[in-house]
Amino acid sequence: MTGTGRFTLEAMTAAMHQVAEQLGVRADGAQLLRFTNNAVFALPSAGIVIRLARSHRLADRAYKVVELGRWFKQVNAPTIRLAPDVAQPVQAGGFLASIWKHIPPTAPNPTVKDLGSVLRKFHSLGPLPMPLPTWDPIGDARSRIVDAEGLSDEDRRFLLDWCDRLDAPVAAIRRRAGSGLVHGDAHVGNLLRPPTGRALLCDFDATCLGPWQVDLVAVAVGEVRFGRRGAHAALADAYGYDVTTDPDWPLLREARELKMIAAAVPVLHSSVGVHAEFATRLRSIQEGHHDARWKPFAEVGRRPPYGNSG
Repeated sequence: MTGTGRFTLEAMTAAMHQVAEQLGVRADGAQLLRFTNNAVFALPSAGIVIRLARSHRLADRAYKVVELGRWFKQVNAPTIRLAPDVAQPVQAGGFLASIWKHIPPTAPNPTVKDLGSVLRKFHSLGPLPMPLPTWDPIGDARSRIVDAEGLSDEDRRFLLDWCDRLDAPVAAIRRRAGSGLVHGDAHVGNLLRPPTGRALLCDFDATCLGPWQVDLVAVAVGEVRFGRRGAHAALADAYGYDVTTDPDWPLLREARELKMIAAAVPVLHSSVGVHAEFATRLRSIQEGHHDARWKPFAEVGRRPPYGNSG
């Protein structure tokens, strides 16, 4: 379902067209790549990708990712690059967009081994020339919950109580952990392989300072929740560390699962599939089913590629 909220597919598509017009490029053949926390459109003919934030409370991240993108180029980081010669972020229709170089799919697809190798390089970057927020999965979840449309009062209360319960333990991890560069959402879906062959990280909305172990958690949790057997072992081998042996693993896992559920809260109206999967995930937490299988939101909420827009 497209809904009538502020962040529907129709609204984000209209904003994408406005961005394209401001940049002086055509949106013919535009493709919708993602429709979760961001609406991400590829314009292959223009060689760019437009990322539009789907929450006004999180729109300030566009400034952060643009500044990071400029720094990544300076230090030759293993990341995607901003589109050149574009004043960013771009504002259109009340939304903020960042503009990136388009990377067409190149075989072979990135793997968790690529992720381990890329993360080791990413974590070694620094020192950063700009301030970054501190890892705060609880604050991030609260922001999404407050901004939610279509969230029942009962579910909102449960999620906020969950946040309250994790507050102190997560703060304790922050106090005793280092303040290294953390991607914040490190999984194979945030890797791209350009024709040069070296896998590159993308999606820096959650990039912050905090314990580097955070970036190894997504794959480990994904193995349990999505049934991706062998993925965690391959990542641990490539990176050189098994996060499930970390003393903070149980809490790191729970914080990740909160993030995985809260991610859909602002956009529950956007897809029947997303709404149903959100309910499944939340119920498994409420009932203590720690091994219950989930489905990726990108699969249950998938739409056909955005066609010719004229």
